[in-house]
Amino acid sequence: MNSSIDETVEQLEADFAMFDSWEEKYEYVMDLGRNLNWPAHLEQRDDLLIQGCQSKVWLDHEMKKNKIIFYAASEALIIKGLVAMLLSIYSNRSPEEILRLQPDFLDRIGLSQHLSPTRSNGLHAMLSTIKRIALAYHTG
Repeated sequence: MNSSIDETVEQLEADFAMFDSWEEKYEYVMDLGRNLNWPAHLEQRDDLLIQGCQSKVWLDHEMKKNKIIFYAASEALIIKGLVAMLLSIYSNRSPEEILRLQPDFLDRIGLSQHLSPTRSNGLHAMLSTIKRIALAYHTG
């Protein structure tokens, strides 16, 4: 059975709490990125690039059974890890679940304080894109 979006966030917070240093937390994020795979049937087109990210990030999606499935890729491993972390939370969720969740978990795990301004901007650009897609399905 799939975890709820809140349970997934709680698990992420518990995972981050296991590590003592930010070096270990960054390594964990990069490990998440190593497991993120872009489906072979999708193209990494320019119209899928997220604006506002320093590194290239492609984000695509599809709707299946009232759940939005997100697909993402990036050339930079740390960014790929951040994307994988967001997808673990937001992918395969209903538009309502996505719109309901506030991203304050980023503060609770300490990411907001430990990312460079450009990475933080990119993370927020990814979140905004995910929310915009969910809103389009919710109102559409």
